[in-house]
Amino acid sequence: MMDSIPDHIVWEILSRIEKTKDRNSVSLTCKRLHQLDNAQRHSLRIGCGMDPANDALTSLCNRFLSLSKVEIAYSGWMSKLGKQLDDQGLLILANHCPSLCDLTLNYCTFITDVGLRYLASCSKLSSLRLNFTPRITGCGILSLVVGCKHLSSLHLVRCLNVSSVEWLEYLGKLDTLEVLTIKNCRAIGEGDLIKLGPGWQKLKRLQFEVDANYRYMKVYDRLSVDRWQMQCFPCENMLELSLVNCIISPGRGLACVLGTCKNLEKLHLDMCVGLRDSDIVCLSQRSSNLKSISFRVPSDFSLPSLVNNPLRLTDESLRAIARNCTKLESVRISFSDGEFPSSTLFSLAGILSLTQKCPLRELALDHVYSFNDLGMEFLCTAEYLESLELVRCQEISDEGLQLVSQFPRLRILQLIKCLGVSDDGLKPLVGSFKLDFLAVEDCPQISERGVQGTAKSVCFRQDLSWMY
Repeated sequence: MMDSIPDHIVWEILSRIEKTKDRNSVSLTCKRLHQLDNAQRHSLRIGCGMDPANDALTSLCNRFLSLSKVEIAYSGWMSKLGKQLDDQGLLILANHCPSLCDLTLNYCTFITDVGLRYLASCSKLSSLRLNFTPRITGCGILSLVVGCKHLSSLHLVRCLNVSSVEWLEYLGKLDTLEVLTIKNCRAIGEGDLIKLGPGWQKLKRLQFEVDANYRYMKVYDRLSVDRWQMQCFPCENMLELSLVNCIISPGRGLACVLGTCKNLEKLHLDMCVGLRDSDIVCLSQRSSNLKSISFRVPSDFSLPSLVNNPLRLTDESLRAIARNCTKLESVRISFSDGEFPSSTLFSLAGILSLTQKCPLRELALDHVYSFNDLGMEFLCTAEYLESLELVRCQEISDEGLQLVSQFPRLRILQLIKCLGVSDDGLKPLVGSFKLDFLAVEDCPQISERGVQGTAKSVCFRQDLSWMY
């Protein structure tokens, strides 16, 4: 009976089976399904279960001839699980997977620069992710990018020994890179990003996160930073920009990037020191397409040796965004702790300017003490607001929470570590099922009984250890 079903229908059935375990089980039911599954399988995730690793990988590559996406993950690996895949394994991939275009290496601690040189022969490779591959250096990455001329996406996470960045300069000249992620690579600093040169014009997504605990290893290369002023390239194709623990110096480095993103849609700035109102005002004037912003502001970050004024953000930034970014749909504002310095002046008026002038659908506030019951009252006029998240907003009481029932379109509400609200604040919601989803976490005055019947779906968790 299976033999009478046309190939295209069988292929459609197989494509709808998402779990690898289920695919494997189905392919064992008959010879035809086994053959078609082998031909159709394009992705593979392997790791600790392979022993011996290289022999198992060879067998898999011979079975699945159309592999284009491979992830090798050794998270949680211990020596008793067998030897990890080594450089020879990457040679097997290079020789047996001619269609390989997407490769991820997670916790592959035995992979060295030699293995990356083997991958240089993968002419179709367009995406590479390296997560904690401590033996890889900049030389290995350079050899790979020289061979892989179509690399458009590169992710480096906790690659502790990547110090030289000649590969970044080569990618800039190659003009193919569209997505770049560098997180917690201790030896790569903000000044090194200038090496991308003309490649900035092609880049669509940048995530750059500095390991704050090892700042001293790449404090501030002033010669590199000064090059930004002499060699500033427009970032006209940049859609998403995420900067974490970065130092932003006036008129230099990443401040130049903020001022040249004309088509930016998503902006995430987390604990960025030296950020000023003028940087955000300039960005808002050029990025009218901005749809999502996220600020996590450092409350006490004194780095006098690195920047003269570590923090200068006020309502002027929020008003400029409200005035210029009329497509803004998502806003997240967070303070790192509860002791706000005098130079941080995000007031209730500044936050409400965003809700009044922008079609906000999502609003998340974390440790924002300026937001109170009056702010909740103003949100009753936010006609587009669908999701509200309040974390450690201690000025909100039951009186303000009761107003949620009057919000025009609110469907999702999350309350986390809020001290001033209790079961009484949720009573107007009981039985109304106005909300699709309500999450209450670690709020000491709200009980599990108090959330029953307040939404179509409810999540309740109570762990008060954070208070002690």
